Amino acid sequence: MEKLRDLATIISEVQRGELVFPTSVNAALALQLALADPDCHDDEIARKILGEPVLAARAVALANAAVFRSKGAPAITSARAAVMRLGYRNLYSLAAAMVVRQFGARIHDPGLRERADQLWKYSANVAAIAYQVARHITRTDPDTALFAGIVHEAGNFFLLSQADHVPGLLDELGPRLGPFQEIVAREVLRKLQVPEAVGAAIITLRDGAISLPPSGLRDTLLLSRHLSPVLSPLPAPQDEYLVRRADIVQCLQDFPDLAELLDIAAAEARSMGAALLA
Repeated sequence: MEKLRDLATIISEVQRGELVFPTSVNAALALQLALADPDCHDDEIARKILGEPVLAARAVALANAAVFRSKGAPAITSARAAVMRLGYRNLYSLAAAMVVRQFGARIHDPGLRERADQLWKYSANVAAIAYQVARHITRTDPDTALFAGIVHEAGNFFLLSQADHVPGLLDELGPRLGPFQEIVAREVLRKLQVPEAVGAAIITLRDGAISLPPSGLRDTLLLSRHLSPVLSPLPAPQDEYLVRRADIVQCLQDFPDLAELLDIAAAEARSMGAALLA
């Protein structure tokens, strides 16, 4: 009961808008606002990136990641070139990833830090797989799928950071955590200014079932979570899509290149993880 009261206090603060991000992510949040401005130009975006060395380094690294660097393409060496290669939507993904990453960076408890690192690896794999699944299976926008994969665990990163102040919070609640995860996720995604359609797809992942054949962003994420070789370190509900594993396997038999697709995604997850999540 004590842990439930602690979590209720956290939820109350979140719902009142008292979700505070570290000051170190101000540059990333400013970049998000600029990217959302239709009147913003490449030169201004490049200046904002150059104004924060870590952001500039991450942008260049992401532009050179396998997912964005076509075979034989030269390495990017400047922030301005990174803007041109990545485009605004992928720069938005970079900014969001840097913001969310700060939740894990503030954790002091070694066990929770380890879980946060595992959650990053899981997110990177889901994002990379979602990019490939969107292109080849669900035929949805791959850049949107990549972004959704990066931020879809944002609420859980926040809860991990809170558990650093309330020892045992996540473990003692176990399967009862689900409804609280949904509330926190809604508020964190809103704070991150995640587009409504993307946020809706993420929120409905819990207890979601994949359509057969899979289509749309939610199915892309559900399928990518199912295919991820890295598991989430947090307790998760028995999603209906897991119960329907046999149906998914049957569905994927229509994609004979799936193994190759997953090999590509694994390489992309490693390079993207190094660029975004280090």
